[in-house]
Amino acid sequence: MTFEDYLKSKKIDIELFQKEEPAMFAEWEAMFKKVHPDSFTAQKKFLLNPIRRKYLLKAD
Repeated sequence: MTFEDYLKSKKIDIELFQKEEPAMFAEWEAMFKKVHPDSFTAQKKFLLNPIRRKYLLKAD
């Protein structure tokens, strides 16, 4: 699973997140490449919902 696929599965708009918060996006992407997706979710559990609310992926 790629980081982009992961964000889509969490309903986070990749382009908007990367544009608005490039430092956090880069940090998360680097961490995601080093750990299992489940581990990443556990580590970012309380940050995912606020990011999802801010950058909600619009349904096609």
